[in-house]
Amino acid sequence: MSRTLSLAVIPGDGIGPEVVTEGLKVLSSVLPQDVKLETKDYDFGAKRYHATGQTLTDDDLEQLTAHDAILLGAIGDPSVPSGVLERGFLLKLRFAFDHHVNLRPSKLYPGVGTPLAGSPEIDFVVVREGTEGPYTGNGGTIRTGTPHEVATEVSLNTAYGIERVVRDAYERAQARPRKKLTLVHKNNVLVHAGRLWTRIFEAVGAEYPDVTTDYLHVDAATIFLTTQPERFDVIVTDNLFGDIITDLAAAVSGGIGVAASGNINPGRTFPSMFEPVHGSAPDIAGQSKADPTATVLSVALLLRHLGYEAEAARIEAAVQADLAERAGRPARSTVEIGDALAARVSA
Repeated sequence: MSRTLSLAVIPGDGIGPEVVTEGLKVLSSVLPQDVKLETKDYDFGAKRYHATGQTLTDDDLEQLTAHDAILLGAIGDPSVPSGVLERGFLLKLRFAFDHHVNLRPSKLYPGVGTPLAGSPEIDFVVVREGTEGPYTGNGGTIRTGTPHEVATEVSLNTAYGIERVVRDAYERAQARPRKKLTLVHKNNVLVHAGRLWTRIFEAVGAEYPDVTTDYLHVDAATIFLTTQPERFDVIVTDNLFGDIITDLAAAVSGGIGVAASGNINPGRTFPSMFEPVHGSAPDIAGQSKADPTATVLSVALLLRHLGYEAEAARIEAAVQADLAERAGRPARSTVEIGDALAARVSA
């Protein structure tokens, strides 16, 4: 019997359409012959906002729920006020679809440069909580526009929200060879949220006796990410700290051009969304200069989430081989890199 993979495709802004095209090319090449790929494009982003004033409606959300997963290129444009697309689309979708696990793998592939000295072994995953913390919009201002204006941004942390993302991180650590999990927080200063995170981390850990654990303050974690990145296997942390350290993790493991991510609903009650970490890069849009590798690796995350483990592994192997051969070669276009990766996974 044939199977169907239904994919919502959001090319987005800037270089988004270019890298998504190559990601879909690789996806089509790697899928088994008995799997039918069905895609539907959605025009979210700056163009739609300027035309209609809308970012993401309830009807849009209902349509997206019909798909198995979502592939996003990039959202953002300097012509749109800061925060409009981020809150009106990205965060709204994350909250509506309960994407409470933000997954960011960091691996330094052979042949890829790093700003760090030597040849560090970098291969870890950050599990960032995605629906709580200070990004919930809990806060406000009083005496606005006066010299005495007060602004608050409240970090919301629930036992339920912490427990489920911590448990997900333990599961991922248990499935990896090193079986090590690090909690990153700031529990010496953020005593209320920090103690809750620490207590739940330790309680859940009792159920995973074969997973080695440790704790780092977030400032210490940034030091070790740049001096001893090899000490990390799986990191679990809150929304804000995760947002910050994952960009640092990308920088030390080859840059955002090869950084993939997934906004995941582990229970699959809603489709998860996969996207490259990089932005829309409007300065090079339409020039076929963008590296689609991060999007292709995001496709691998998508496939693994849906149970296509062998196909995901083939994509990752193809990327590793392609990256290893780039040194000393002329720069290739977006399309040329996509073609090369598609050829490798279909060989």
